Amino acid sequence: MNLSRQFPLNALRVFESAARLMSFTKAGEELGMTQTAVSYQIKLLEDTLGEPLFLRRPRQVTLTEAGEKLAPKISEAFQAISDAIGGMRDQSEGTLTIHTTATFASHWLAHHIGTFQVENPGIAVRLETSQTVVDFSRTEGDVAIRSGKGTWPGMKTHFLMTSDFTPMLSPALAQSIGGIREPADLLKLRIIDPDDVWWPVWFAAAGLPDADFRNGPSSQFGAQAFHAAAAIAGQGVAILRPDFYKDDVALGRLIQPFDITASDGSDYWLAYPEARRNSLKIRAFREFMRKMMPTFRD
Repeated sequence: MNLSRQFPLNALRVFESAARLMSFTKAGEELGMTQTAVSYQIKLLEDTLGEPLFLRRPRQVTLTEAGEKLAPKISEAFQAISDAIGGMRDQSEGTLTIHTTATFASHWLAHHIGTFQVENPGIAVRLETSQTVVDFSRTEGDVAIRSGKGTWPGMKTHFLMTSDFTPMLSPALAQSIGGIREPADLLKLRIIDPDDVWWPVWFAAAGLPDADFRNGPSSQFGAQAFHAAAAIAGQGVAILRPDFYKDDVALGRLIQPFDITASDGSDYWLAYPEARRNSLKIRAFREFMRKMMPTFRD
């Protein structure tokens, strides 16, 4: 049976409130309706059922026998609906799914996400990493941290950090040619992923717009983190975001031979669907990022 066609469901909600409060006036106050509107909905339900549900006396209403039988069952039904919605909300607010790149996940989130979980013990975190920009209409998730221009339709975005890049390599590889003294020295070494669009941008910034850096096979590892691992292993020069590799520099695994950095105009942004900006878990993560990143901007 299709209840939406057989019964006026709004009238059932009005009846539940009036029966619980034993007052049309109080039911109207609870539901944001006038007493006249409450009376109309009750009469509509009575006409549908073919039974009077209330005895109307001056300044007082009481339930009929039919009303007394119906009231607890309707209250129970609405409580079940409320519990179901509340449970779904609790479950959806209990896990924060973050989509980002493997590089950002391993070199920033891995160092800070524990603090978020300590501050928000009721929220579990699930990380999803990929090189593609997530489509929230097709993929389950809450927030994304991505490199780009920050202009994605339907998304609320917050600037996190610049995305400057520069060549980095292992100290041993640099010493293998007697050290790196000028940008042109990098051309003596194998370039990791010479097809990376960052390379011509950086060489132009370094004063070598016509540099021939495609001096070996073009290996593409698919993620900056893999390029960094290859550079640490001494397999060549990688172009990386230096902010992500400060620990490797401090430990002597990588060096940044030049202070010259470049940018292709893409920066890191926190993004999430505009319609979900008031989600409690998204608000918690947004404020966490605001606190942890001095460069955070709305």
